[in-house]
Amino acid sequence: MEPLLTTDACTMPTAERPLRLAEFDDLFATSVRSVRPRGSDVRLHLAGEEGLLERVRDLTARETSCCAFFTFTIEGTDKSLTLDISVPPAHQEILDALAGRAQELSA
Repeated sequence: MEPLLTTDACTMPTAERPLRLAEFDDLFATSVRSVRPRGSDVRLHLAGEEGLLERVRDLTARETSCCAFFTFTIEGTDKSLTLDISVPPAHQEILDALAGRAQELSA
């Protein structure tokens, strides 16, 4: 288990946000197999190509560095990976939107 703990701020420059969103969209569309909202967190099951684990680690580390309210926990391998995402209650709407986007794009 690899928890990445954070504080409570977002510092990503506005110009970079569409690029990061595109990275998450691509991950959701190509690798997410199921999305399970669980109250204050969401569990994503992913499967895919060689390098998936490193791709998820890299993307979540970069997201944590600018949107510090996220906590990501990664378990598994390229072939079968679980990504748990949680946020403090004040950011629940963001988590809900992320889960909805993952659900929509993985369908």
